[in-house]
Amino acid sequence: MSDLIPVERIESRIYLIRGQKVLLDRDLAELYEVETRALIQAVKRNIERFPEDFMFQLTRQELTNLKSHFVISSWGGTRKLSYTFTEQGVAMLSSVLKSKRAILVNIQIMRAFTRLREMAVGYVELKSRIEDMEGKYDHQFKIVFDAIKSLIETPSRELKKIGFKK
Repeated sequence: MSDLIPVERIESRIYLIRGQKVLLDRDLAELYEVETRALIQAVKRNIERFPEDFMFQLTRQELTNLKSHFVISSWGGTRKLSYTFTEQGVAMLSSVLKSKRAILVNIQIMRAFTRLREMAVGYVELKSRIEDMEGKYDHQFKIVFDAIKSLIETPSRELKKIGFKK
């Protein structure tokens, strides 16, 4: 059942908004195979479980910015501003949506968030290694660049004209 939804499919729907990694209500509804309005109704019936650091509603500007990332919007004429759910908000959804699918989807979503965190740590380590290499090899590269500069800056000697004399 771990391949119910590939982690890569979930990762592609995680956005960085207000400095937080979030999933949109419409994407979660699609993953859970429920209507977006049903998902939001379940959340609103249990709103005390969803403080602002678990779930927040997009502003019009945020929605516009998000839509501009897509060449063709599949959102149609959406009238209401989307809700976004942080990792903690998605975890809380499992206590609100009690279907077997919701539980399995939540497990995959948690795996996607974990994988993104691991990748971020990998980027930090890679950056650190590159900076270390720059420190070690700067002197050697400086010699190469100095040699190239000296070749460029050396005045060329005047060439004798070759050809017929008048």
